[in-house]
Amino acid sequence: MYHPLAQELNEVLAGTSASRLFSAFGKRIYFPKGIIAQSAEAGEKAKLHNATIGAATLGGKAIILDAVQAELPHLTPNEAVGYAPTPGVLALRKQWLVEMGKKNPSLDVSAVSLPVVVPGLTPGVTYACEMFLDPGQAIVTAGMFWENYSLIMEQRVGATMVTFRSFTPSGSFDVAAFEEALKANVKDGKVAFILNFPNNPVGYSPTKAEALAIVDAVKRVADSGVDVLAVTDDAYFGLFYEDAVETQSLFSKFATLSPKVLAVKIDGPTKEDYVWGFRTGFMTFGCKAMSAAQYEALVKKLMGVIRSSVSSCSGAAQYILLKASTAPGYAENKAEVRQIMYGRYQAVRAALANLKSQRLIPQPFNSGYFMCFECVGIDAEALRQKLLGEGIGTIALDAKTLRVAFSSVDTEKIADLYTRIYAAAEAL
Repeated sequence: MYHPLAQELNEVLAGTSASRLFSAFGKRIYFPKGIIAQSAEAGEKAKLHNATIGAATLGGKAIILDAVQAELPHLTPNEAVGYAPTPGVLALRKQWLVEMGKKNPSLDVSAVSLPVVVPGLTPGVTYACEMFLDPGQAIVTAGMFWENYSLIMEQRVGATMVTFRSFTPSGSFDVAAFEEALKANVKDGKVAFILNFPNNPVGYSPTKAEALAIVDAVKRVADSGVDVLAVTDDAYFGLFYEDAVETQSLFSKFATLSPKVLAVKIDGPTKEDYVWGFRTGFMTFGCKAMSAAQYEALVKKLMGVIRSSVSSCSGAAQYILLKASTAPGYAENKAEVRQIMYGRYQAVRAALANLKSQRLIPQPFNSGYFMCFECVGIDAEALRQKLLGEGIGTIALDAKTLRVAFSSVDTEKIADLYTRIYAAAEAL
């Protein structure tokens, strides 16, 4: 029924939650022992002549045009234009895992897989859905979600998105609604969810108490005998602005929560290191009691997904990140930029404290790049169009919700921005 290599991986993973959670595609996919694998073997053993890889070399180094090398003076030709390994540059993968442990002190990095490089967080979400969701299968997510989820999950994969109310009337994360949605969408003994914190579009992360409650809810579902796919979309990780906010990824808890919970962490330097166009992300797996051999099999499945889509990710971007992240002053520079984002957040809070309107209700926010208004008695698209006519760009998510990305507005201009938004709402 399956290719022998796929069957081999399936047998290694037999009895795990990953095996039970796989989609039909996830069961079929494998990493071939073809050109890539044979080229890697030749790279180690073919000392006389290596006639395997489809790349032009000179003296054992990748050929690079002078004009290209001039733009990348700190990279070798192989780093600049050579193919990166399918799962990513090994040194970068190892470094990302070490840094993940530093950023998430409660995470046992020895109990999770080595991160795999993917071509951005969007493909990371896509790959997770392709590996674990069949057409028609439900995946639970918050009612306020990134619009690309719909395109990926529903249109590309054919799954069904099931949303729950994001916030209680008091403005806290609605853990009860989340748990209810999980229980209501169990089918064939399994359920899947994705949580995105800090959230796009509302810019909210759970408090420490809410985070514990979320984890407890997932454990209750798993303890009832259900296999749970727990995907954390950590695109905006690290951009936390309030002391009460949980600053560790929920993956830290999900990864060792239960043998019935397969956690998938999707993160990367896109926002953390301010390299939006590098299109480099990571996927990491975690499941209590999963062995190193089983993680290796799961990673090989993911390598098959990568190989069958983009083949491999940008090597130049990976080497730039690897070298830059160990350069003197890098951490301090990141802290400086984060402080700029925090200053913009504070400026938004100050503006909202001075502005009142029955037309606009700010939604809870405490992190990330964004905040949202609930529009009362006015249409969000009409407000967006009016603001656009005044030279101001915002996003109407639906008829009732306007998103404002304060991340892209200079701190000293934020007060004027919000004054104009409020004035436009009152004028409608």
